[in-house]
Amino acid sequence: MSTWTRGTLPTEHRHSQPGVYLYWIPLGAGGSGFVRMNGFIYEAGKALWEHRRPLRLFHTALEVRLPEGDFIVETMWPSPDDATASRGVVLEGPVFAPWLSSTRVFRYEVRCWRDGILPDAGHAIGGPHRVSGDLVVARGLLDQVGSVPALIWGRDQLEAGDMWNSNSVISWLLATAGLPMDAISPPERGRAPGWEAGVEMARRLSVSMAQS
Repeated sequence: MSTWTRGTLPTEHRHSQPGVYLYWIPLGAGGSGFVRMNGFIYEAGKALWEHRRPLRLFHTALEVRLPEGDFIVETMWPSPDDATASRGVVLEGPVFAPWLSSTRVFRYEVRCWRDGILPDAGHAIGGPHRVSGDLVVARGLLDQVGSVPALIWGRDQLEAGDMWNSNSVISWLLATAGLPMDAISPPERGRAPGWEAGVEMARRLSVSMAQS
């Protein structure tokens, strides 16, 4: 069953070339600076631990453009209010620990928002990147949004060396859609924490289905 829902405002690319578009948005772009500062501290510590230079961190989102409408697919934390239907929320998950998710502050939400809003789209490096023009792939990806594994944000439950977060959701959707993940990478000198966790989760589910 489709999980598509209608938002309020059209995207700036409405009625353009159909397909799946990926946005690489610098972490904290357009915000107050709090998220950007915390990302900087996190990456500085991570780079020191791994004996490398710090990289630019990115948040990812998708725009799926179809003849019948455009859809924003994004994961956000925290959930701003209980009006989830108004922004196309199809799934919620816990942040840091399941018992904390009783409050919105510790819940993330996965959105599939028809004619929705991607507030920081203008900050995306290189604008939207078209990763597929196949309408079958695009529609199949949309139908999988409600099936995203609701793993715990900020935890490495897969023991894959990467935590689950918003980027994991996007990479899981792209990998599950069958897109060549080796050909999709962040802008130069950048990385998207959580990306590999999503790819690994998709791989394990694929193996499990093949064995069943």
